[in-house]
Amino acid sequence: MFHPTAVISKKAKIHSSVEIGPFCIIDDNVNISEGNKLISNVHITGNTTIGLNNTFYPFTSIGHIPQDLKYKGEKSFLSIGDNNTFRENVTVNPGTEGGGLKTVIKKNNLFMVGTHIAHDCIINSNIVMANNATLAGHVEIYDNAILGGNCGVHQFVKIGKFAMIGGMSGVGKNIIPYGLYTGIRENLKGINLIGLKRKGLDTIKINKIDKAIKEIFNESNSIEKNIAKLNKEYLEISEIGEIIEFINKFQKRGICKYIDD
Repeated sequence: MFHPTAVISKKAKIHSSVEIGPFCIIDDNVNISEGNKLISNVHITGNTTIGLNNTFYPFTSIGHIPQDLKYKGEKSFLSIGDNNTFRENVTVNPGTEGGGLKTVIKKNNLFMVGTHIAHDCIINSNIVMANNATLAGHVEIYDNAILGGNCGVHQFVKIGKFAMIGGMSGVGKNIIPYGLYTGIRENLKGINLIGLKRKGLDTIKINKIDKAIKEIFNESNSIEKNIAKLNKEYLEISEIGEIIEFINKFQKRGICKYIDD
């Protein structure tokens, strides 16, 4: 159902099941699959492809050109998967030549009021970004991460799976999987206990992950030496393996370290 006040380009490809509410604007080159709902005053533009069953609340701005000053009008893309919710005033930009020309959002994500996803970001699945959380360009967020309200993430940062970023935090370096980060830049506050419990881990495994993190970031040695000395019992836990793999892959840019208060 298309509301009569909506402005829809004849060049846009829109499934007949899509609900488009009052005062929405859909421009050329937009492709919207079945089951989507645009409540009102939604503007979708650019080379934007949208999967199944997403909901866009009023005043969302999807696919407008990047804010990157290096952007020179090159053809770039935005890909949105299935079952995402974009609350009021969410903004999402497509990619740039300097980042692969594509911004990607996968599935089952919640973007609360005022969140911003900049150019060339990769947002995986089951992620929550609370009110006014913002991402600079080239950020990658892995599955099941949670970003608190009003936090800001620096360009090129990676946030590992099941990590949790506290509200009002500024994130300048990569966050390990299952890490809990709040307040002070570049310091971990521990592990995301709630996220690990939601994943179904028991207390014994969670305690071992906590101990392993403390050993990895022990300041008496380098991270590499600490990893090499880890108890083999820890290495049998897949989540610890994921943390080590993440550190080895992304340490060059810097990893937020655990600080024991």
